[in-house]
Amino acid sequence: MIRPALTEIGIFLIPFAVYALILVASRSGVLAQTSWPLPLVAKLTLGAMVLVAISFVLLAQFSGAPPNSTYIPAHVENGKFIPGVEK
Repeated sequence: MIRPALTEIGIFLIPFAVYALILVASRSGVLAQTSWPLPLVAKLTLGAMVLVAISFVLLAQFSGAPPNSTYIPAHVENGKFIPGVEK
């Protein structure tokens, strides 16, 4: 469960990382407070939220089992572990 959470956090941080790379490329102070005005940070946050929302929609639409599939749970047969599968 931690991998999907870290993926969404990474997607949220993309706009901030891109802006930081732009500051580095323009040789501006990345850690300078004047480089991160509040209106810009608000726009970056809004953009990050939009990216996360889009990723949630795409995850729900394109992941998981196909419609009308049957899940066979994990079980033990003849002393061997058989993982769960979608059929």
